[in-house]
Amino acid sequence: MEYYERVASRELADDFYVELRRFMLDAAERPESFSIRERDLRRVNLHRFPYHFLFRIAGDAVRVLVVRHHRRHPSLGIHRR
Repeated sequence: MEYYERVASRELADDFYVELRRFMLDAAERPESFSIRERDLRRVNLHRFPYHFLFRIAGDAVRVLVVRHHRRHPSLGIHRR
Protein backbone atom coordinates (compact mmCIF):
# COMPACT_ATOMS: atom_id res chain seq x y z
CA MET A 1 0.00 0.00 0.00
CA GLU A 2 2.85 2.36 0.81
CA TYR A 3 4.28 1.82 -2.66
CA TYR A 4 1.02 2.68 -4.41
CA GLU A 5 0.52 5.74 -2.19
CA ARG A 6 4.04 6.90 -3.02
CA VAL A 7 3.98 6.36 -6.81
CA ALA A 8 0.30 6.91 -7.54
CA SER A 9 -2.41 7.84 -5.06
CA ARG A 10 -4.10 6.90 -1.84
CA GLU A 11 -7.09 5.73 -3.88
CA LEU A 12 -4.96 3.19 -5.75
CA ALA A 13 -3.47 1.98 -2.47
CA ASP A 14 -7.00 1.57 -1.11
CA ASP A 15 -8.02 -0.36 -4.24
CA PHE A 16 -5.07 -2.69 -3.71
CA TYR A 17 -6.08 -3.29 -0.10
CA VAL A 18 -9.72 -3.94 -1.01
CA GLU A 19 -8.76 -6.49 -3.67
CA LEU A 20 -6.22 -8.21 -1.42
CA ARG A 21 -8.73 -8.44 1.45
CA ARG A 22 -11.45 -9.76 -0.85
CA PHE A 23 -9.21 -12.57 -2.09
CA MET A 24 -8.03 -13.39 1.44
CA LEU A 25 -11.64 -13.72 2.59
CA ASP A 26 -12.36 -15.87 -0.45
CA ALA A 27 -9.40 -18.11 0.43
CA ALA A 28 -10.68 -18.40 4.00
CA GLU A 29 -14.18 -19.33 2.83
CA ARG A 30 -13.17 -21.90 0.21
CA PRO A 31 -9.48 -22.76 0.59
CA GLU A 32 -9.70 -26.08 -1.25
CA SER A 33 -10.65 -24.29 -4.47
CA PHE A 34 -7.14 -22.89 -4.88
CA SER A 35 -4.51 -25.16 -6.36
CA ILE A 36 -1.46 -26.38 -4.49
CA ARG A 37 1.67 -24.79 -5.94
CA GLU A 38 4.47 -26.19 -3.76
CA ARG A 39 4.22 -28.75 -0.99
CA ASP A 40 1.04 -27.71 0.83
CA LEU A 41 1.17 -24.04 -0.20
CA ARG A 42 -1.69 -22.64 -2.22
CA ARG A 43 -1.42 -19.54 -4.39
CA VAL A 44 -3.99 -16.82 -5.00
CA ASN A 45 -3.38 -14.29 -7.78
CA LEU A 46 -4.87 -10.83 -7.55
CA HIS A 47 -6.62 -9.74 -10.74
CA ARG A 48 -5.81 -6.05 -11.03
CA PHE A 49 -2.41 -5.94 -9.39
CA PRO A 50 0.75 -8.00 -10.12
CA TYR A 51 0.72 -9.64 -6.69
CA HIS A 52 -0.25 -12.97 -5.22
CA PHE A 53 -0.22 -14.55 -1.80
CA LEU A 54 0.65 -17.99 -0.54
CA PHE A 55 -1.33 -19.70 2.16
CA ARG A 56 -1.78 -23.08 3.75
CA ILE A 57 -4.76 -24.68 5.38
CA ALA A 58 -4.27 -24.86 9.15
CA GLY A 59 -7.08 -26.85 10.70
CA ASP A 60 -10.28 -24.88 10.15
CA ALA A 61 -8.43 -21.68 9.20
CA VAL A 62 -5.97 -20.50 6.60
CA ARG A 63 -2.56 -19.06 7.31
CA VAL A 64 -1.27 -16.47 4.86
CA LEU A 65 2.50 -16.77 4.70
CA VAL A 66 3.49 -14.06 2.26
CA VAL A 67 2.12 -11.46 -0.13
CA ARG A 68 4.56 -10.95 -2.97
CA HIS A 69 5.00 -9.42 -6.39
CA HIS A 70 4.79 -11.87 -9.30
CA ARG A 71 8.33 -11.16 -10.53
CA ARG A 72 10.27 -10.12 -7.43
CA HIS A 73 11.91 -12.59 -5.05
CA PRO A 74 10.26 -15.78 -6.38
CA SER A 75 11.30 -17.92 -3.39
CA LEU A 76 10.15 -15.43 -0.73
CA GLY A 77 7.92 -17.18 1.78
CA ILE A 78 8.42 -20.74 0.51
CA HIS A 79 10.22 -21.91 3.64
CA ARG A 80 7.93 -20.26 6.18
CA ARG A 81 5.82 -22.30 8.53
